[in-house]
Amino acid sequence: MLQKKIKMVGILLLTVSILAACGSGKDREMDTMDHSSPSEERMEGMHHSSSGELPEGLQQAENPTYKAGSKAIITADHMGGMDGAEATITGAYKTTAYAISFTRTDTGEEIKGHKWIIHEEIEDACDVPYEAGDEVTVSTDHMEGMDGADAVIDSAVNTTVYMVDYTSTIDGQEVKNHKWVTESELSAK
Repeated sequence: MLQKKIKMVGILLLTVSILAACGSGKDREMDTMDHSSPSEERMEGMHHSSSGELPEGLQQAENPTYKAGSKAIITADHMGGMDGAEATITGAYKTTAYAISFTRTDTGEEIKGHKWIIHEEIEDACDVPYEAGDEVTVSTDHMEGMDGADAVIDSAVNTTVYMVDYTSTIDGQEVKNHKWVTESELSAK
């Protein structure tokens, strides 16, 4: 009888441990992602437009959902004026996109859940995609203080990423060659 109770308590503790581990991992991922609308403070130093220059080794997507020249609606709010804006697709590329957390090299400010850098924008990137928790060095300048920063991968998604042109829904600013939005952050016009 005592042995049966000990076995039941063991099973109960194991179940609770498994559920707690699953829950805490999910909470950790949610804590690192910034789902709020971007503030002016957070947007400071962000480059809305880019030259359109592509990182070495980036390959065009063969059959993207949104082809270059087509239109789509952005459903992401990486920065103010983006969500709901009509985008013109300027390029579609197959890669792994990463949300990262890092400390800016210029101000020391901690940036959590920055979306997105891609595999080809990681210094000395390995041949396989990184996973949440991996540490990398960033080799792109989507915002000031990013290039050369040490970062932690918050999440990774193998997807088609798009470079887009759009007009800010807040101030009417024309944004050219914005890097990057993922396929799940676009909807058909």
